[in-house]
Amino acid sequence: MSKTTFQALVAQVTSSIAGLPVDGALRDVLAARFPPDGPLFKAIEAACHQAVADGWMCEREHGGIRYGRVIEAGNDLAGFSVDVVHMTDVVGPHHRHPNGEIDMIMSISPAARFDDAPRGWLVYGPDSAHRPTVTGGEALVLYLLPGGEIDFSRPK
Repeated sequence: MSKTTFQALVAQVTSSIAGLPVDGALRDVLAARFPPDGPLFKAIEAACHQAVADGWMCEREHGGIRYGRVIEAGNDLAGFSVDVVHMTDVVGPHHRHPNGEIDMIMSISPAARFDDAPRGWLVYGPDSAHRPTVTGGEALVLYLLPGGEIDFSRPK
């Protein structure tokens, strides 16, 4: 799995949602266009698993979370960046999404949930914040960040 091939898969999603508001309605659009049992969702998921196995995705680790920015924000992906994390029953660091965050949840364990959402899509609007949490096992989560912006909170 090459980064170019992976980017081409993700571009099918980002070009489809370019210009749409990053809000709750976008989750419904993504679920309709790219359902978890659909061919593109499955192709991106398989590509993520292969890239992790190949060693160029989720190559960093901190606090039990494997992660990495796969693609910087740019025109090829309608201004989105792509990050992928691998989490198993863990709470991640608190952060804010200045322009929102779009999450593609790829459960590895059947019962795994990301921020209490099952396999599929989750969308956080602009200026939202959370501590990303996986419960019920293991999951990969692909994050699309408009403009590549994310603000991690400083520990107190």
